[in-house]
Amino acid sequence: MQTGVPNGTTSGTNPAAVAPETSKAGQRIGVPREIFPGEKRVATVPEVVEKLIKLGFAVSVESGAGDAANCSDDSYRAAGAQIVDTAAALWATSDIVFKVCVPTPAEVDMMREGGILIGFIWPAQNPELMQQLTAKKATVLAIDALPRMLSRAQKMDALTSQAGVAGYRAVIEAANAFGRFFNGQITAAGKVQPAKVFIAGAGVAGLAAIGTAVGLGAIVRANDTRAEVADQVVSLGGEFVKVDYEEEGSGGGGYAKVMSEGFQQAQRDMYAKQAREVDIIITTALIPGKPAPKLITAEMVKTMKPGSVIVDMAAERGGNCELTVPGEAVVRHDVTIVGYTDLASRLAKQSSTLYGSNLWRLAEELCKAKDGIANVNMEDDAIRGLTVTKDGTITWPAPAPKLPAAATAPAKAAAAPAAKKGGHGHGGGGGEPMAGSKLAIVFGVAAALFWLVGNSAPPAFLSHFTVFVLACFVGYMVVWNVKPALHTPLMSVTNAISSIIAIGALVQVSPLAGAVGRPNDWISWVAAAGIVLTAINMFGGFAVTQRMLAMFRK
Repeated sequence: MQTGVPNGTTSGTNPAAVAPETSKAGQRIGVPREIFPGEKRVATVPEVVEKLIKLGFAVSVESGAGDAANCSDDSYRAAGAQIVDTAAALWATSDIVFKVCVPTPAEVDMMREGGILIGFIWPAQNPELMQQLTAKKATVLAIDALPRMLSRAQKMDALTSQAGVAGYRAVIEAANAFGRFFNGQITAAGKVQPAKVFIAGAGVAGLAAIGTAVGLGAIVRANDTRAEVADQVVSLGGEFVKVDYEEEGSGGGGYAKVMSEGFQQAQRDMYAKQAREVDIIITTALIPGKPAPKLITAEMVKTMKPGSVIVDMAAERGGNCELTVPGEAVVRHDVTIVGYTDLASRLAKQSSTLYGSNLWRLAEELCKAKDGIANVNMEDDAIRGLTVTKDGTITWPAPAPKLPAAATAPAKAAAAPAAKKGGHGHGGGGGEPMAGSKLAIVFGVAAALFWLVGNSAPPAFLSHFTVFVLACFVGYMVVWNVKPALHTPLMSVTNAISSIIAIGALVQVSPLAGAVGRPNDWISWVAAAGIVLTAINMFGGFAVTQRMLAMFRK
């Protein structure tokens, strides 16, 4: 870790010298150097400093805070931040402090009374820290307490961003400890079989690990207690391994819940089978506030192939493997068990950039007026969930956020059977079939219209009209049988390829230039308008399709 030695011309060592600048630029955000052993991350990066300044804040960074994340003091200066020589000066002159790790008692002692602290706090695990912060009359926003079920809170979700980095790094650590290729190869020296990877837990970290392992060419299997993640595993190129036991495993806030003993036994049997077959196991199972569940026993480790690897991402909470040593990589029964607790910190630049972006998004919510003054609005569900102390009063745990969509869903579900029973179903509302009497009336009216058209229209028009009606019917049935979530990609493709009607419009518009004043001149003008609208439909469809495909390209 860096020692924080002054680098060149620094300023801010005198707290009084900072006060006038703070009053001009709004509140001052301070970013101290992380002192937790081995921590390389920093709470913001130069690119984010510029965005914070645009919100009206002034920014101070402790000298050397970003060195381990490849962010030099000069780069912070260039972005508009002030470099402060010591941690004491930074804490004393900062209205708001951005941190990564849980602050130590010594750091809280340096904090300005009535200040704002934003970072990882883990209030349930740190009651003494909470009391110390209240004594400082501090307002504390714990980024780990964010209500993750709120869609608008996702941009501030540091747990997700850091878990994604850790999942990626877990695969890199596995590849480093593994003695062979991940991907299969056929060489002059012989055939190399692809590595088999099993990932226990398909949350954010697990899905990141799946994508990384698949990208390296491994055969990837994964399991999770939440059945709904099976499609996500398959979409990333993995195989979902199901436990032969029916039980729902979804818990609150995107986490899994504690399963029954029957499910756990069936799960252990499945893990034992995978341990014998695969080369690498990556475990990610954690339940908030509880020790990590033991998924991989010593007996399972003994049955693994020599040279196999286990990466235990739950090592900080005791580990999912019985033989894990937190913070170390050990070899047991010819199997390397990696128990590093700083996976995100091992990609310090990337994780710091993502974390800094999360805090910037939070600053946007706190400072909507862009005047450099943070407003902790307790009426905002996302901000209320984050706030664990407000002006020295403990406000944690927060009440459950209001979820209007979830609250109205049961009412809609209850109304559907009633509508069906009364014979008033809707043909296009939520996929309910049309009532028999209403369907008969619709078909009767349609038949009468067809008879009138067929009795009076010329044969040429009737043939075209028949094709038009059939096309409408087929198109309607195609869209009707597709899930609503897929309507946008479906329509973008069909819009792009169905614009062959432009050919018909071109045929009609071709006499326009030399036949102005003809009795059917209006047909040519309508055809010209049709070409314009069809071109918009055609190129718009291709543009939307291209943007959607770009989302899945590396």
